[in-house]
Amino acid sequence: MDAYCSYSDQELTAFLKNGDKSAFTEIYNRYWKKMFALACQKINDPEEAREIVQQIFIRLWERKDKLEINNTLGGYLSVSVKYRIINALNMHYVRKNYIDNLPAWSELDDSTQEWLDFEEVKERLAILVSNLPEKCRIVFVMSREQGLSQKKIAETLNISEKTVEAHLSKAVKSLRTGLRSFFLTLL
Repeated sequence: MDAYCSYSDQELTAFLKNGDKSAFTEIYNRYWKKMFALACQKINDPEEAREIVQQIFIRLWERKDKLEINNTLGGYLSVSVKYRIINALNMHYVRKNYIDNLPAWSELDDSTQEWLDFEEVKERLAILVSNLPEKCRIVFVMSREQGLSQKKIAETLNISEKTVEAHLSKAVKSLRTGLRSFFLTLL
């Protein structure tokens, strides 16, 4: 096990792709503290930061055979932390926005059935959004729920505006299809 500490990140990644648990353990030991510190910098909740890092390592192990690292392992893990933090912040924003606006929505209409229908649609939409591919979901939430421009999203995520546009188009198409089938079942 200690022999693994002498391996480079590239060697460990190759071992990991072949299902080597010791290589995974070394990667975990090598990067966990750095990733946790990075997450804590952005989210002032150590428990949530710990959960974010754990989820990244779980996903790393689950997708080890599909792993594609273009640059460094450390860079790959740092970007993973960044995306997970964006997801977490987006979820906090959505929850807060929902809770803040709940009293205003309840005053609009006293019809229980309409309220239940609205809640069903909203719940279905949330499920559809959560089922979008990760980058597609992040771009969609940043655009539609946070109101960021495509240019700002591209700068924040360090991707091209065309990529942002493609993710938004894919998200809207997927949501439209999912909601269409949902509405047909309501009829």
